[in-house]
Amino acid sequence: MAQPLMPHATASWLVDNTALTFEQIAEFCGLHILEVQAIADDTAATKLTGRDPIRAGELTQEEIEKGQKDPSYRLHMHKEPDQTRRTKGPRYTPVSKRQDKPDGIAWIIRNHPEITDGQISLLIGTTRTTIAAIRDRSHWNIANIQPKDPVTLGLCSQRELDALVAKAAKQAGIEAQQDTKFDGDREALIEELRRERETAARDAEAALAAEEAGDTPQTPASEAENLFKS
Repeated sequence: MAQPLMPHATASWLVDNTALTFEQIAEFCGLHILEVQAIADDTAATKLTGRDPIRAGELTQEEIEKGQKDPSYRLHMHKEPDQTRRTKGPRYTPVSKRQDKPDGIAWIIRNHPEITDGQISLLIGTTRTTIAAIRDRSHWNIANIQPKDPVTLGLCSQRELDALVAKAAKQAGIEAQQDTKFDGDREALIEELRRERETAARDAEAALAAEEAGDTPQTPASEAENLFKS
């Protein structure tokens, strides 16, 4: 189902300007009903400026009136928003992360030499000139470049990196390396969560047994009260 171009802002406008139910607004905007509730209660993490879906051509006043008369009515999009399509070119990287690109490039060059400069350029969103400078160590800041996993730096996702490694390995006729660096951490996390669940279950059983036996531990306040009574 099509959604408004700015679902949260649209939901804010509908909450303030219509008598539609939260369920109707949530379904139309593609949000969870609790998100709409938070917007209505003004407890959403971000303060929103409402966006009028009527002016945007996404809803009509007649459609809103139908929904207000019948709470079970599902709103229908009048006109789907135009989807902005990104032109072909290097990946966009937020300004705050651009300084990390050389570190990510150096990591790929060191750990996956089978990946070509063109593939690195598309993955990281940089130029081949920069990659070549890092590869031959003629980069102006080469002394401060430290190879770091681009996934950890937030320059790409693990899925994108794995797919590129597999593709490059296939083109080079070699076997793709299996990334197992997180296996130990994952097992340790699972074991820790298991221990926490077992501890919580034992604590709950002990509390229930104490309650059934009437052995409720006294707080410092109750102990003091008993002392004065005696």
